[in-house]
Amino acid sequence: MREVNLAGLDLNLLPALEALLRRRNVTHAAAEVGLSQPAMSRALARLRETFGDPLLIRAGGGLAPTPLARSLAPKVGAALDELRGLFRAEDFDPAALHRVIRLAGGDAHAILIGPRLMARLEVEAPGVDLRFEAVGRDIISRMEQGEVDLCLATATTPLPPGVFSEELARDRLALVMRRGHPAANRAWTLADYAAFPHATVAFFADGVSEIDARLAAAGVERRIALTSPYFMAAVAAVAASDLVTTISAAFARRFAGALDLVLRPPPFDDALDMTMVGMKLRAADPAMQWFRRVLREEAAAAYAE
Repeated sequence: MREVNLAGLDLNLLPALEALLRRRNVTHAAAEVGLSQPAMSRALARLRETFGDPLLIRAGGGLAPTPLARSLAPKVGAALDELRGLFRAEDFDPAALHRVIRLAGGDAHAILIGPRLMARLEVEAPGVDLRFEAVGRDIISRMEQGEVDLCLATATTPLPPGVFSEELARDRLALVMRRGHPAANRAWTLADYAAFPHATVAFFADGVSEIDARLAAAGVERRIALTSPYFMAAVAAVAASDLVTTISAAFARRFAGALDLVLRPPPFDDALDMTMVGMKLRAADPAMQWFRRVLREEAAAAYAE
């Protein structure tokens, strides 16, 4: 990419560029930024000339980004946030905010935190809509592209460069089984993990977990009879069978009474610290700074119940 003369750069092209890179459709991008389709086509032509790159090329009936365009996408979004900050009033008013905030996480997060967040948003920011989305292996790419704002994770989740993490709440792991389970009334040992079938929650297809790594280090192998991306599926299966599961104690407590479940401490370190993960490039966005504070407060209260 050739060097650009900033003095001759039309900053009005930046919103068009951001919309084009995100929507990958001239008509949709034009509607989003309030331009006609011919005007957006002219903007794309000027952007191609500025960067010395086609940016978007026709492929498979649509537009596909070039390698340069892929690298520009997160930078353009961050640059627009910074520019808007220059002209934004110092006092941020969430009541005037109109946007969709997207959180990636599991159904346990949506069940535990979602209701509290919605109650808070109704009062403080009625124009904000909340979307919970699946995690998936492409979560970092989706955050880089601005498709996801924050991801809910654990403190042990490895983070790549350009990503930040903030603590949300302290939780514990709980060994969960139905009342009347053959091993419900005694303390468990590591060896017991090999004696009963398990239900596990896995966001990724391989189902690899830290618990299995701990068991393997002790020479113990468990049978995983059920794997699901849903915590609710795990506790429902445990309630109806002799399966056991090891999951968030806060989530298990929420359904222990209704499903007649027994919670026991597992025979290993049961700390489970919850975090939120986001892109450093967008960390200065006042709207997201406000929302992260709300998320911290509501998550801490939800996991303490």
